[in-house]
Formats: sequence, structure tokens, C-alpha cells
Amino acid sequence: YGIEDWIMFDASVVRGLAYYTGVVFEAFDRKGVLRAVAGGGRYDKLLETFGGEPTPAAGFGFGDAVIVELLKERNVLPSFEGSGYDSVVFAMSEDLYGVAIEVASKLRAAGQTVDLILEKKKPKWVFKHASRNDAKFCVIVAGNEYENGEVSVKDLSAGEQKAVKIDSLEDWATEVRSTNN
Repeated sequence: YGIEDWIMFDASVVRGLAYYTGVVFEAFDRKGVLRAVAGGGRYDKLLETFGGEPTPAAGFGFGDAVIVELLKERNVLPSFEGSGYDSVVFAMSEDLYGVAIEVASKLRAAGQTVDLILEKKKPKWVFKHASRNDAKFCVIVAGNEYENGEVSVKDLSAGEQKAVKIDSLEDWATEVRSTNN
């Protein structure tokens, strides 16, 4: 199969999970310096243990921390900062998360790239995050504006903020796209 340069048999490999019923394996980078990038094996009784039908199975798990280290070592880890979102959408309180999701969906339907923040963060953090990621707008979903059917939209390059009706967000997004192109 032409894989002999990529495979090394080691009968001493033991994976620490009791559900394995047969062959186990681990994958390493070519230098073999870091711990396993991935590992897995055969577990014929696992699905049955959780109430499923007896099903022969094999699977594996990937180690994201090891992959990140490998990418850093090889200077190929991408930077996601500065990816250039059109808008960052942020809800001022947890009870407005559903509205924020609706707002983000409307903007995406209008062709915008959107970062939706559904975490308890201070507005200062959100604006810094938006700036680090080269966002053009920050859309703030807050109680008073929402009661009026609006959101606050801050143009991050001009520093201007205005209210936009939630029902008109797609029109607004189309308008700013045509003026920025």
C-alpha cells in the first residue's frame, strides 16, 4: 500500500480506556517529540454498554493541543485575529441572547460575516475584540433599544453609532455593503 514509511508497529502500546476490545493505535508527528496527536482502537462492546445494539466499532480521538503545538513549531498556525468580520453582535444581557441570534441570522442572510458573542462580557471587551478582528460594525442588543424594536449599530471606522430597526437590518446590511464596495 506504500505506507511502510508512515507506520511503525509497536505491540507495547496500551491505551488507558477499558472499553477497547482489540487493536489500539496512536499517531505521532514524524519527529516523535510530542505526545500522541491521535489515538484509538477497536471497541466492539461500547455501543452495547450504553443500550445500543451489539455493533463492532473502531474509532479515534484527536488531540487539539498537540496539533496546535505542531502548527506553532512549523510556523503554520493561522492567526484568526484580523479576519475581518463585517459585524460583531453582542447582547447586553442573557435574556437577549435569543434576539442576538435572530439579529446575527438576519445579517448573515444579507451576506455579512458575523461574530456572535453569547457570553457575559463587558462592552469594553467586545469593542476591543471587534477591533482586534477588524470588524466594521458592532451591533449591540440592549433592553431599551429592543423594546423599541431596534439595535444600536456602531460604525467602528467612523466612530458613529445609530439605531437600526431590527425589521430593517437586512436592508441596512445590503446598504452598507453597497457603499463599502
